[in-house]
Amino acid sequence: MISVIIPSFNEEANIASCLESLSRQTIPRDQYEIIVVDGDSHDRTREIAEQYADLVFIQTSRKVGGARNDGVLRAKGEIVATTDADCFIPPDWIERIGKDFMRYPEVVQLYGPVYPREPGIKNWISLALANTFSRLGYYTNTLFYTLGANTAFRKAAFMKAGMYRTIDAGDDLEIARRMRTLGKVLFDNKLRVGFSMRRYQQFGTLKSLWEWIYIVLHGGEAEDVSYTRREYK
Repeated sequence: MISVIIPSFNEEANIASCLESLSRQTIPRDQYEIIVVDGDSHDRTREIAEQYADLVFIQTSRKVGGARNDGVLRAKGEIVATTDADCFIPPDWIERIGKDFMRYPEVVQLYGPVYPREPGIKNWISLALANTFSRLGYYTNTLFYTLGANTAFRKAAFMKAGMYRTIDAGDDLEIARRMRTLGKVLFDNKLRVGFSMRRYQQFGTLKSLWEWIYIVLHGGEAEDVSYTRREYK
């Protein structure tokens, strides 16, 4: 069993397409479960999610990392995967996750690249740079940028490592350092996920990147900069 954890907050416009893509996987539906952990949305997010997910509930922990942790604690699977409510999941995503963990028993965390859901050369360039950064960090064994939209763990190792820190930004960098003390962190170039660029389109790429870097440099939280729970048009 593989458990897929999806944090959500006011995702009425996006969560159906995400969950539909997760419902059209290449493995039987009874071999994986879908868990949506909602940040107490004030739109129809939970109502829509209940049409697809095995479990939908309101998070009790702080931040996006806390929502993922809440989902893992209620997951049935020995493997837990995380993505975002505005992502598109290719049909072989869950199958590939399962095969990677089966093929490499020493692996405790798995992650892959992302591609833009929205059209436009600017979006492709932005994510090409991000993916290059991720690959360079992995292959030089210096920095593991395990984006929460496309990563998976062995549940027991994830919990032993202490799970995600509940911070505004940088939790997907920090978790890999702790997971590496328990086993191998693997980058699979074919484990791809469609990633929404709406944050960068609405708030600007440079501004969004600067906010993320600023928060990371301040230990994951900064009172004068907000990165999570954004309202989108």
